[in-house]
Amino acid sequence: RGAHRTAMLGAFSLSALFLISYVLYHLTSDSTLFGDLDHNGIVSDAEKAEAGAMRGVYLVILLSHIFLAALIMPFILVTLSRALTARFDKHRKIARITWPLWLYVAITGVVVYFMIAPYYP
Repeated sequence: RGAHRTAMLGAFSLSALFLISYVLYHLTSDSTLFGDLDHNGIVSDAEKAEAGAMRGVYLVILLSHIFLAALIMPFILVTLSRALTARFDKHRKIARITWPLWLYVAITGVVVYFMIAPYYP
């Protein structure tokens, strides 16, 4: 139980630090658009054609990531609070929902990053 607690508090702390750095970065930087090969902030029809179906795949992954990232926040906080207050039966029940969603958000975040990385100026 101690190792699980340490790992989960570490994961929560790293996730919180990442979220803070991500928000600060996006407050201070221009957006990058998938398919914007000439980095002018506009994805032309030719650039859309070049990106092909991968643009649609990217947008589906991105939108599911954004939606679930917003949705998961209260689940994470409730799961954490139930663990810290030793209400383990309730913690286990909500963690069964929280963990797969959190994992999906973490994995799709990395996938989105690697998919858009070629378009960074």
